[in-house]
Amino acid sequence: MKVGNTTTVIFSIPQGLSNNTHIQVVLFVTFLVIYLLILTVNLLMLLVIRTDSHLHTPMYFFLSQLSFPDAFCSSVIVPKLLDNLLSKWKTISFLECFTQISLIIFSGGTETRLLSVMACDQYQAVCHPLSYVVTVNKKVCAGLAGAPWVIGMGTGLLNSILLSQQHFYGPNLVPSFACGFPPVLLLACSDLYMSVASVQTTIMVLGLSRFVLVLVSYTCIIKTALGINSATGWNKIFSICSSHFIVITILYGS
Repeated sequence: MKVGNTTTVIFSIPQGLSNNTHIQVVLFVTFLVIYLLILTVNLLMLLVIRTDSHLHTPMYFFLSQLSFPDAFCSSVIVPKLLDNLLSKWKTISFLECFTQISLIIFSGGTETRLLSVMACDQYQAVCHPLSYVVTVNKKVCAGLAGAPWVIGMGTGLLNSILLSQQHFYGPNLVPSFACGFPPVLLLACSDLYMSVASVQTTIMVLGLSRFVLVLVSYTCIIKTALGINSATGWNKIFSICSSHFIVITILYGS
């Protein structure tokens, strides 16, 4: 086993959820069905939003942007997981492993930042409805949607490149069903200062800022809702925010 920055390093993924052959087949079918459902739902969502002119609004524009990283993240993890469930040798090459790490960070980070952007959009729609159409125009939407993609790509590349510079002498057994940043980091045999500092900075700066943005947006929305006495106003706010609030709660709650 050579130094970690060469393409000869192989990572073994021993925990394919179960070592029982029959259970692995059941898991293969289960994850395949779920994966196909994820792709189908996201593609249908994109198709409906694109074809229905009534859905050409900022909220549905951001929702369509959210569909891409959601389907993409699943496509990064699930195909290799399905392959490992049916393979005798559950291995992944150095290049494949760090590509997977980079794309997971990229897609996951982009998705959470888009959710934060959607929180700001809903704040504007609820708290400043009269100026909403002027403020949240196509140019602003493009900028707000593009920033999460750029930041996600940058953080994914930075963290995976720094981690790939570490040395891995083996046995490189990844205690997971996919190559993720934490389990691979534990296998490194060299100084981890730069990798740890990078991922901690990413979590503290970008992760905390996303959470604060969502928290402030919903605090303002709740304050506005409490000042409304009509049932119609409450129903409108609920229809705008309910689905996004559920997703945010599941995300940060888990």
